[in-house]
Formats: sequence, C-alpha cells, structure tokens
Amino acid sequence: MRIAKVIGTVTLSRVHPALRGGRLKVVVLQSLANLAGASGEEAEPLVAWDDLGAGTGSMLALSEGGEAAAAFYPDEKPVDAYSAALLDNIEINKSQVRNLKS
Repeated sequence: MRIAKVIGTVTLSRVHPALRGGRLKVVVLQSLANLAGASGEEAEPLVAWDDLGAGTGSMLALSEGGEAAAAFYPDEKPVDAYSAALLDNIEINKSQVRNLKS
C-alpha cells in the first residue's frame, strides 16, 4: 500500500458497468520527501478507482496491482489502482528523514 494525493478527476462519456458507484481519480504517489515537506520530484500521475468520495487534495492509501482488484472479490472490476482509505492525518518522524534535502 502506498500514499497518493488526488490531483484531479477523470470524466468519461461512457463507463464500464463494473465501474459504476465510484469515480476515477488522477493521483500522484507521494515519496517520503514529499510527505515530510521537502521539495522532491513528483511521480508520474496515475488513475485510481475511488468509491470513498475523495476530492482534489485528499490523501489516499492506494492499493495497486492484483490486490486492487481483489478487494471486490467475487465481483470483478477492471482496476489496477484502488483507493483503500482516505487519510485524515499523516505523522512523519523527522529523525527518520534527516537525510532528505530540503
């Protein structure tokens, strides 16, 4: 599981029936440097399926790969990334990130 920040929403004119009930969100994976407030390179955006109601700027616990689709078993959803949780607060132990450059 990784942490990602929502930066947008995907709008579709037609949607696969298995994806009803949620939205596709554009997210950027967060590195430890990003989470600690240091300026770091952002990862390439990816699309994740969300049924939790995440908005732009929300932080998510993101499940990827086979685990993302497994959450819906026995139903099948054509997803490779799924928002498993909305994160209200993230605490970083600054002593663990002392090697990061600001």
